[in-house]
Amino acid sequence: MFIDTATITVRAGNGGNGSVSFRREKYVPAGGPDGGDGGRGGHVYLQADDQLSNLADFRFRAKYAAQNGGGGGGKNCAGRNGEDITLRVPVGTLVTDAETGRLLADLSGGEPFLLCKGGRGGWGNKHFANAVRQAPQFAKSGLAGEERRVKLEIKLLADVGLIGFPNAGKSTLLSVISAARPKIADYPFTTLSPHLGMVFVDENESFLCADIPGLIEGAAEGAGLGHEFLRHVERCRLFLHVIDTAGTAGRDPCADYDAICAELQAHNPELAEREQLVVANKLDAVSDGTVVDRLRRHVAPRELFVISAATTEGVRELIRRCVQKLAGLPPIRVFAPDPEPELVEAVIETNIQKKDDVWVVTGDWLERMIRDVNFDDAESIAYFESRLQANGVYGELERLGVAERDTVELYGLTFEYVR
Repeated sequence: MFIDTATITVRAGNGGNGSVSFRREKYVPAGGPDGGDGGRGGHVYLQADDQLSNLADFRFRAKYAAQNGGGGGGKNCAGRNGEDITLRVPVGTLVTDAETGRLLADLSGGEPFLLCKGGRGGWGNKHFANAVRQAPQFAKSGLAGEERRVKLEIKLLADVGLIGFPNAGKSTLLSVISAARPKIADYPFTTLSPHLGMVFVDENESFLCADIPGLIEGAAEGAGLGHEFLRHVERCRLFLHVIDTAGTAGRDPCADYDAICAELQAHNPELAEREQLVVANKLDAVSDGTVVDRLRRHVAPRELFVISAATTEGVRELIRRCVQKLAGLPPIRVFAPDPEPELVEAVIETNIQKKDDVWVVTGDWLERMIRDVNFDDAESIAYFESRLQANGVYGELERLGVAERDTVELYGLTFEYVR
């Protein structure tokens, strides 16, 4: 089954915790702290792989996590870094943040994309030693790794796209001009997924051609299969609009042309203005000689090529014209990532509420800091109090009217307020 969209959740590894350790060699007086830092958490990368054609690997697994960093050790030993993971996707995959809709990357090249960054490892206690605090009994915890829910969406990279109604002969034409072997039959929706074929014209001339299946009237609104694959025409530099001039399905060729152009317009107005060569196919089965002339007048000023994909009549001239047109067209579109949201200066947020004569203080930074404090060590407590003072907790309590001996609670830790 051809899977061209998937939504996955990825999480980078958490950083390892710093270590509390001291040198204790027999002949090293006043050895001091030697706790090592924690290791970095593993990153999550996405890598385009030209050996993959769809996102089927993500159909039954939607969550991926990198390895956490190791904790620091004594003797200044740093923890090991978490192992990175690389998720491989087809070339031409767009990566979008599922929560905000922001385009993160277009994986059309060979460079890996860093999707989630691993958390930084925590500092060991050696970083907190100074002239006053010579034996710190505390270290820092590692930071959490980034987590994202992203949508993966393939948009084929092809120079030429074959568009038109089912059974217009697109698959037959692709099989004639390239080594691609799409399924060919005389019933609608024979082709159920896009097919790519490399067309070699001369030794130094070639282009990539895509057969886009299932376009019918109303495709842009969800009719037929076309709404599933209209995204794949967005990168094509040139369209070959294939039309069944023999009317084998009982449709009018001019009406078919108008219907497909209308679907391109409805999906993306820019597509309707893109370069097209109109291909009047099934010449070998045409019984009414006026059909081609009427179609030529109808599609003017666009060029019309009359061919028979079944007998290859006129196909060589069509391919030559494709090469000439492509030489003057811009390269395959690569979507630029959306700009990152404007960075806002980090603000230390603290929430203080009075509940039943208890002042309750909360804040993400405070919760993280409490985990690192050794409340059995006076120096560690002094460092903690200095951070409360520096981050304005005491000042805000006094502004709100805290009184001497009032009870203050910080994530399960309670104490009496003393000025």
